[in-house]
Amino acid sequence: MTALHHSLSRQSVPWEAVIALDGVSPARLPAPLTHDPRVHTLALPRPVGAACARNLALNAVRTEFVNWADDDDEFTDDAMAVRLRTLETTGVGWCAGYSQDLHPDGSTTVWRCPTPPGRHEAGDVWSYWKTPEDTIPIGPTTILARTDLVRAAPMGGLVQGEDYMAAVGVTSLAPGILLPVPVYRYRKHPGQMTQQASYDVLEAAARKHAWSYGRSLRAAVRNSGSRFRGFASTSA
Repeated sequence: MTALHHSLSRQSVPWEAVIALDGVSPARLPAPLTHDPRVHTLALPRPVGAACARNLALNAVRTEFVNWADDDDEFTDDAMAVRLRTLETTGVGWCAGYSQDLHPDGSTTVWRCPTPPGRHEAGDVWSYWKTPEDTIPIGPTTILARTDLVRAAPMGGLVQGEDYMAAVGVTSLAPGILLPVPVYRYRKHPGQMTQQASYDVLEAAARKHAWSYGRSLRAAVRNSGSRFRGFASTSA
């Protein structure tokens, strides 16, 4: 959590953070976070899981754009500025970048998602996720998006893979741009959830659910739009 806060403090644009405490005491927060007026906490009375905690934290978001993150990761120094500038100059709904795996020795390896850099229309990103077993099409935590768009495509109710749901939801509802630059560092360590023995038990089912959700949402949005083609109205 401290490293994440430090990375936010290095950003060149204004920011606020909402930290969802999933059934843990606020006393466990590091002092630098509790003393930072830009950091707001949502203390949940009992553990509810990542999906529910992040969805409830959205209630406290006051900024026009939002980016969710894990507490053991961090942002690159220009992560917010480069994506915010793109959002403000193009008017798209979301902007993402590449992710870096951050290894215990401090070295990094760039992870380039299957979606190619550039502008993508609503629903296009999901098309790069060929089957549920394939690599997810975009790094969920690399997405900076309009807050209202994220509220329209929440995390779903999965106990894992909830960010897959949000990623395909956000990118299916609005056009966006993927920048070929790293914006997020994904910390690799033995304690992360993906390294736990129980993780693989539900991963296939979670992926299938998120993949099917993306397919259905993409079809629904496109079918809805097609119903109104060719119609116009005038006023006297």
